[in-house]
Amino acid sequence: MIEIGKYNTLKIARDTKVGLYLTDGTDDVLLPNKYVSEDFKIGDEIAVFVYLDHEERPVATTLEPYIFLNEFALLRVNYTNKFGAFMNWGMEKDLFVPFKEQARPMEQGKRYLVYMYLDEKTKRLVGSSKTNQFLDNKNITVNVGDEVDLIVSHITEVGINVIINEKHKGLLYKNEVFEDLRTGDRIVGFIKTIRPDGKIDVSRQPFGMERIDASAQAILDELKASRGFLRLNDDSHPEDIKTVLQMSKKTFKKAIGTLYKQKLIDIKDDGIYLL
Repeated sequence: MIEIGKYNTLKIARDTKVGLYLTDGTDDVLLPNKYVSEDFKIGDEIAVFVYLDHEERPVATTLEPYIFLNEFALLRVNYTNKFGAFMNWGMEKDLFVPFKEQARPMEQGKRYLVYMYLDEKTKRLVGSSKTNQFLDNKNITVNVGDEVDLIVSHITEVGINVIINEKHKGLLYKNEVFEDLRTGDRIVGFIKTIRPDGKIDVSRQPFGMERIDASAQAILDELKASRGFLRLNDDSHPEDIKTVLQMSKKTFKKAIGTLYKQKLIDIKDDGIYLL
């Protein structure tokens, strides 16, 4: 069955005046002439994206979409009308986001994180900025320590809300983030805590010895770049440590403890020395 909103590998069945008809052996779909390459031949298998045209008919394209079925992406609003917003997703026909699926009223020219799904009643591809309804923290598929893909959804005073592997919602605490992140950014993180109520805390760094080793290496690298001396020690202000090393004071103290035990550094009143 040809899947709407996804890439399909289909065979070129026949040539017509309006384009090539592609088939999966059961269903056919048109690839309009403007997307037909001179290299295409009858019998060839090609990968195409299938969506609904302005007449709500399935149509194939070689254009690359910005979002796929049942996935999230940051998209820009092309225009709005009395029915909702219409977003640019790389296709000729905009992605419709009805008012009922807008977390807050969308404005032309602005970007919003949306989820694309297939409406069961209309069989049309629709977008929604009410992303939480598509996330499940009851049936969790990750474990503490796992490396995961994150999408920044929105930022609050407490922390940075993220989407984990496009399945779960999680939280990055602001005091553990040392970079500027924006809605829609895709980053890698690690599962820090999974609470009994299903809430998940994540971090940008791995945990345990891996985290300490990575931080220790960062300090060694900075020492080498600074001629073997850093004006930092156990008494340094957390903001000074964050500015120089992009890490928390807790991580810094663990890391220099490891380096000191390994006799790689010396810690004095005025700072750290590379041995």
